[in-house]
Amino acid sequence: MTSPTAPTAPTAPTITPPAPTVVVVSGNPRPGSRTLRAAEAAAHRIAAHLGIDDVATIDLAAFAGQVLATEHPEADAAKERLAGATVAVIATPVYKAAYTGLLKAFLDLYGNDGLAGVVAVPLVVSGNPAHALAGEVHLRPVLVELGAVVPARSLTVTESQLADLDGVIEAWLDRAGEPLRRATSLARVEEVVR
Repeated sequence: MTSPTAPTAPTAPTITPPAPTVVVVSGNPRPGSRTLRAAEAAAHRIAAHLGIDDVATIDLAAFAGQVLATEHPEADAAKERLAGATVAVIATPVYKAAYTGLLKAFLDLYGNDGLAGVVAVPLVVSGNPAHALAGEVHLRPVLVELGAVVPARSLTVTESQLADLDGVIEAWLDRAGEPLRRATSLARVEEVVR
């Protein structure tokens, strides 16, 4: 007499989270700007610190004319890429003591919580040290409103510091590195749970 075989429980599908990425967004309306170069340098250093291999760049100047148009396929693709990032370096020159209209128009394409789960690093390039808080006062609240997690103070680079950009980034990362690591770890866990 053979014993009946016990039914096997169905197995849950294995979900592989997407590979972590760092995405740079430059809100400078000039293509190839110093803002873009500073943001890319910061993104590569942050990626190395967090053990992330994929770094992508979105230079809003490349499709600035589309951002306010009725149809904006390049902006839509950039919007999706940014929303899927693990870490986003959102960079702008200080413009009228705040951030550029181009960056504002791009971020306005998102609905509520459009950047939920993204760990964001506001980065501002300023000609005047008096504008050192522009990232904290103006850019951080917009990113938080869109659902991004901003675990560290903004990375502020004055024009006079551009010659020692690596030193500025390292000094910032000495303070911000651990909060970034913790926030990124939490974001990865939430991505797996979803």
